[in-house]
Amino acid sequence: MSSAVGGTVGSGRAGGVLPGAPPPVRGPASEPVRGPVRGRCRRRVALRLAGDTVVVLACWATGMVLLGVELDPGFGPRVRGDAALVADVLLGAPATLALYARRRAPVLVASVLVVVSAVSVVAGVPALVALFGVAARRRWPVVAAVAAGVVLAGTVYGLLWPDPGFPAWAVPLVGLALVVPVAGWGAYVRTRHQLMTSLREQAEAARAEQEMRVQRARAAERSRIAREMHDVLAHRLSLVSMHAGALEFRPDADPADVARAAGVIRAGTHEALEDLRGILGVLRAEDVTGAAGEEARGRPQPTLDDLAELAREAREAGGRVRLDVDVPARAQAPALVGRTAYRVVQEGLTNARKHAPGREVRVHVRGAPGHGLEVVVDDAAGAPAAPRPGGAVPGAGLGLVGLAERVALAGGELEHGPSGDGFRLRARLPWPA
Repeated sequence: MSSAVGGTVGSGRAGGVLPGAPPPVRGPASEPVRGPVRGRCRRRVALRLAGDTVVVLACWATGMVLLGVELDPGFGPRVRGDAALVADVLLGAPATLALYARRRAPVLVASVLVVVSAVSVVAGVPALVALFGVAARRRWPVVAAVAAGVVLAGTVYGLLWPDPGFPAWAVPLVGLALVVPVAGWGAYVRTRHQLMTSLREQAEAARAEQEMRVQRARAAERSRIAREMHDVLAHRLSLVSMHAGALEFRPDADPADVARAAGVIRAGTHEALEDLRGILGVLRAEDVTGAAGEEARGRPQPTLDDLAELAREAREAGGRVRLDVDVPARAQAPALVGRTAYRVVQEGLTNARKHAPGREVRVHVRGAPGHGLEVVVDDAAGAPAAPRPGGAVPGAGLGLVGLAERVALAGGELEHGPSGDGFRLRARLPWPA
């Protein structure tokens, strides 16, 4: 345990201390967190030893009281001699001290005490204590065997030194009356301990399952943020790349056009950096499902009403975009449907800007409650694609993969592929009535 704690404390940077974390607790020997653990173990051992000592002394005192009863002139001298009494004490003393080992070897200690209690009254009470230890740690067959041994030893003792005023047939009944409550009490302690252990294990399992759910939620949130990063940054940076390529291709352009293109590059870069900073801020959060995640989810998300602004940005960047939105109940569209449709159009415009610059892109969005929403981005019509200044914009090739996953999570379907001389992107999203 101490090594695990020490490893955790020493796993950070800069000499093994995490930034902002308190310094490791060290004992007199400069060992992290080892002194308190050893101190608790020593106190536990000391308390257990003190409790065993109290039990041994109580058993010894009870045994000596029983032996004193037999020394009464009306009972002892007529049945047992001095040699038997001395043997009783000599056998009972070490047998009582054997109770110190009842936790390590309960069955062995109980067996020895059962045998000794057949000839020693001092060992009778320790035998019952040993039976309790067996009942608290072993199963019923073993407990029943030891209990039967205790009753048999008491019967043997009663036959060796009978009490004239006590019938012999009543001795096993008295032994049984003593054994049953002791064994039942020990079984109750064992059952309660098992129940507490089971509840503790269930609590640990529930906590582990909860931690697993949190980890899965974190992974899902980070995956969502990664898709968001691709959609947003690919759109912004494609605009920047297109204008930068135009400046490189036309160094003799009109100064006003150069200034306008430089302004678009500056604004696009600034917006991309702002988006990147917000996304990375969430990724750096220790728990994306906590305050940071809530703050990220609280940011305004795009809807169907933002499609016009998206088309306007594409036109200002030099693209030819024809937007046709036929959604009468646009305000009633679910947030997930509107956001997904926006991302589909954004990805389609980005791909058209990358792979078919100069070609007109037609965007059709139509739908209604109960009929679903259809989004089509098509660059097949119009003039052939012009060669892109500065070459093609590099990409990861995962935009359509992430988009298909996004549409599938919204319960829709995504189709994409060549259409004539161009490329068509089509998504169908559910819109309940």
